[in-house]
Amino acid sequence: MPVRLKKLIGTVLIVILVMLYALLATTFATLALSQSPWWVHLAYFALTGVLWVLPAMLIIKWMAGPRQR
Repeated sequence: MPVRLKKLIGTVLIVILVMLYALLATTFATLALSQSPWWVHLAYFALTGVLWVLPAMLIIKWMAGPRQR
């Protein structure tokens, strides 16, 4: 697969990942944490704010993978 195509697909996947992840994380926080204290909200959003990086790293690793000859 050409490198430019891999980068295009990876970029689109990362944008979709971030949008879906933000939607799901916020929806869960709204439904499940509505009566929780402020520190639970802080811990939840700190954790979920960093957690999306793990799947994004896999996509970036795939994008930067070795070229096929």
